[in-house]
Amino acid sequence: MSLTPHADRNLHQRLLDHLSTAVVLLDAHFCLCYLNPAAEMLLGSSAQRVLGSRLPDGFFTDPEARSAFERCLTDGHPFTRREAHIVLPSAQEIVVDYSVSPLQQGRAVMLMEIIPLDRMLRIAREEGLVHAHQATRALVRGVAHEIKNPLGGIRGAAQLLERELPDPALREYTRVIIGEADRLQVLADRMLGPRRPPQFCWLNIHECLEHVRQLVLAEFPAVAWVRDYDTSLPDIPADRDQLVQVILNLVRNAAQALTEHPVATPRILLRTRVQRQTTIGNLRHRMIVRLDIEDNGPGIVDELRETLFYPLVSGRAQGAGLGLSIAQSIVSQHQALIECHSEPGRTCFSVLLPMEAPSREGEHRP
Repeated sequence: MSLTPHADRNLHQRLLDHLSTAVVLLDAHFCLCYLNPAAEMLLGSSAQRVLGSRLPDGFFTDPEARSAFERCLTDGHPFTRREAHIVLPSAQEIVVDYSVSPLQQGRAVMLMEIIPLDRMLRIAREEGLVHAHQATRALVRGVAHEIKNPLGGIRGAAQLLERELPDPALREYTRVIIGEADRLQVLADRMLGPRRPPQFCWLNIHECLEHVRQLVLAEFPAVAWVRDYDTSLPDIPADRDQLVQVILNLVRNAAQALTEHPVATPRILLRTRVQRQTTIGNLRHRMIVRLDIEDNGPGIVDELRETLFYPLVSGRAQGAGLGLSIAQSIVSQHQALIECHSEPGRTCFSVLLPMEAPSREGEHRP
């Protein structure tokens, strides 16, 4: 059955509307003649608002890209740009692949196809982070078990030796052995991480945040607190004690960074938001809760950013380097993830928590 021209146009329109690739038509002045819905979403504006306006200047900041656009217009040479960093008028930076081809249809003289890479790059980065964390956690847990095995024997031998020593003054040395064995036992237990799987229940994340804030408030009275909560958030499935431990680790790290590297007005921001269509690991979630813990401290040095969540890695002289590793281990059992973005004057740890109930036994909802 053949299609009428009108039906044919409708089919083409529906095909463009359902493409995940952003499609843009440009005129001879690089002004927008057409945007499909994917292009509207990518550029962050509706077609009605931007039609007739010039393609964002971020596409022309690179002199080579500007020359390629001009050659496509004058000589009809198509071109492709890979992993281009484009700053939109909203100041948001996106990473895209885009292709431009000559076209002659009405006012439109160029067809532009834009493929966003931010999500794919983030998924690849998160998968690498999860796999690296799993590998290092397995290694550290094995080392911790090997440390714990002889500790009991060392402690027991020191206790027996203490009973047999004729001079009470010598018992001070056996007490040092026992004390250090106990300290190593505690360290090995921390390296092993949480001993039980999470006990899921439905909870209010803001109650957990306020609980942690009150705990840290007395310890760091000079820090100013800013709360930016989305109070419309529903309850989420999580283990309350473990979630509080994660938040406490992150908030205390932020407060300690502000104390050790003083700034004029030390500040910690607690923010909650809904984030849609987010992939964590290999699972795509329709909606998640993003919890941001942001400070205005000096930032994290470049040497630590890639290994920040590895065990025994710390930027503090007195740090054991286990807090972030344990926090990441806990949230991974929640099918969640911790991300970090840092620059001088702003460090933000984001906890991405699914809003869907996990398919596990024992969870309940009030």
